[in-house]
Amino acid sequence: MKYNYQNSTIKSVSKTGEIPTNVDFITLITSESDCKKQNFPKSLKESICKTLSEKKNKVFVKLSENKNFVIAIACDEDEKLRKLGAELYKNIKNERVEKLSVKGSTVSEHQYFSLLEGLLLSSYDFDKYKKSKSQSNVTIFIEENQLSKEKVKELQILIEATSLAKTLVNEPVNYMDSLKFSEVATEMAKIYGFETEVLDKKQIEDLKMGGLLGVNKGSETPPTFNIFTYKPKNPKNKKPLVLVGKGVMFDTGGYSLKISGYMSNMKSDMGGGAGVLGAICTIAGNKLPYHVIGLVPATDNKISSNALVVDDVITAMDGTTIEVQNTDAEGRLVLCDALTYAKRYNPELVIDMATLTGASVAITGDFGIAMAGNSQKDMDDLKKCGEEVYERLIQLPFWEEFEDLLKSDIADIKNIGGKIGGATTAGKFLEHFTDYPWIHLDIAGIAFIGSAKDYRQSGGTSAPVRLIYEFVKSKC
Repeated sequence: MKYNYQNSTIKSVSKTGEIPTNVDFITLITSESDCKKQNFPKSLKESICKTLSEKKNKVFVKLSENKNFVIAIACDEDEKLRKLGAELYKNIKNERVEKLSVKGSTVSEHQYFSLLEGLLLSSYDFDKYKKSKSQSNVTIFIEENQLSKEKVKELQILIEATSLAKTLVNEPVNYMDSLKFSEVATEMAKIYGFETEVLDKKQIEDLKMGGLLGVNKGSETPPTFNIFTYKPKNPKNKKPLVLVGKGVMFDTGGYSLKISGYMSNMKSDMGGGAGVLGAICTIAGNKLPYHVIGLVPATDNKISSNALVVDDVITAMDGTTIEVQNTDAEGRLVLCDALTYAKRYNPELVIDMATLTGASVAITGDFGIAMAGNSQKDMDDLKKCGEEVYERLIQLPFWEEFEDLLKSDIADIKNIGGKIGGATTAGKFLEHFTDYPWIHLDIAGIAFIGSAKDYRQSGGTSAPVRLIYEFVKSKC
């Protein structure tokens, strides 16, 4: 499977002599004095100085024998630099440039990293099913005194992992079903250095995972339960961090059928599973000294004569009976078995991620992620990381009164809580299956977007791969 649809790459060089002679240039200008030293036309200097004085960032293109993309940097916040990187890539693409090098500058390595991150993230183009393929491809040569070889490698692996997560979400279910997901995960494990174990339907039945099996009843494709293990030598943590991702490969809503166009783009309902796999690839690929386990229950939610119907009662892995009041609230049914399975690892923390509710989208839009949980310190730490990578978090109200909305007359619990606080009641349902420090991330708003914006393309965004990587990195 091809998963990397990046149209830009970076290459580390130890000295200027290793850069091809026919390259175009990127020049970073951070002050008016820097600008005045350049051999630029007067009008260009005046425009750059004006931009800097207005505290703005902007890309200017100087056309000559070699193209020169002059970048005025007045605001060096990470997200501003990522957006500037996206603007830079747009100009590079328009000018059909193939090779670039960066002239010396006074920006820090961290700022340089953010600028390149935005450029690389914005160059993803999923054109697999198009007759006309993208012809633009640019290589940027980076001298080690600007960005270390280690940082270049880290960024490359991070971009590869985000590209993987985007592609998994963008692939349609007639290609990317539960079996194919497991096949890709096994392939990625060999590339990035972690272990994958795939449980088949018989093994899932032996574990009595009634939630996952219940959702799968309407499908001809069997479910899989995917276990990713990355355990480096001498990890910083004594107990593992466990990541749990919703892997509903396509969601029709079941007999609670999605209507009025809401079924469109439901190939994205496995965004949480894609996020877990992408995060594990980044963590293992960059050899972070942290023990991490990923769990992804995978199935689609379709309709057949055997599919779940409203009023059915199923039994989850831990023995909890669940009254199904909406077959479109299926994500929590597959997650509850994975959260139960996580108990066997005695984890330091479990983070689940799922495109779980439309109610969370009403709160966050495509600007961030709704969060709940029982470990406030970990949530605070994760929120700080969210601000760093701009996959921001808003904490949901999680009062115990919401639990009452899930009470059932005939079973231990219902799978929906009604019209009030849908994002919170979904989290409360999941909490029932935890007995460890736990964070729930509802990524329904941010995992898949309808139109391109800055360094995000339409389609899969790869959230929360960068968030989880930053969190684990901060732990190291």
